[in-house]
Amino acid sequence: MIEQYTQILENNLLFQGIGTGELDSMLRCLDVRTARYPKDSAIFLAGSPPRWMGMVLKGAVQVVRDDIFGNRSMLAKLPPGDLFGEAFACAESEALPISVLAVTDCDVLLMDYRRVITTCSSSCVFHNRLIENMMQILAQKNLTLNQTIEVLSARSTREKVMAYLSIQAAGQGSSRFEIPLSRQELADYLSVERSALSRELGAMKREGIISFSKNSFQLHQP
Repeated sequence: MIEQYTQILENNLLFQGIGTGELDSMLRCLDVRTARYPKDSAIFLAGSPPRWMGMVLKGAVQVVRDDIFGNRSMLAKLPPGDLFGEAFACAESEALPISVLAVTDCDVLLMDYRRVITTCSSSCVFHNRLIENMMQILAQKNLTLNQTIEVLSARSTREKVMAYLSIQAAGQGSSRFEIPLSRQELADYLSVERSALSRELGAMKREGIISFSKNSFQLHQP
């Protein structure tokens, strides 16, 4: 299965600076495996030991957290090329506090994190570069987490919506942009009811603050 996803692997930050010829050797060194998950199935389950880190090769996955009352919050939606589970694996947590679910039928690359963050016995030439890349990925994920905290710490639904949309606009460098989440996914991400989100979006549109059509948004006020 890996051969058909060579371009995704080559473009991934984890393998940045590693040539095509060396990539095959490195994947063998890491003893990676591929897996196919149908829509709505669990890739990782909360409570299980975080031995593996994954990369989305095809489809999309959600990272979710369930509280003791069964309420679910979506922490991230990841497209092809994104990694998941790496922070918990590298931290050697005893159990995953999150679950990773297949939003669509998915192909996933699974890697044993121990092989990623430690140099191999054969002194693989590019393994040090791999570790450097992993450190950069973890730093970027930390920045993303800070953005999520910024959004969720807003007091009202409107403030949460504006914080999220402002981050999306800044990240795409335009007041007109696309968001990667459906309405239900956005409500889950913001930890608000979908009906409350719809009402607030409608009010903001009537007030001329934003305009939108499906996943296309435009900010009219800074």
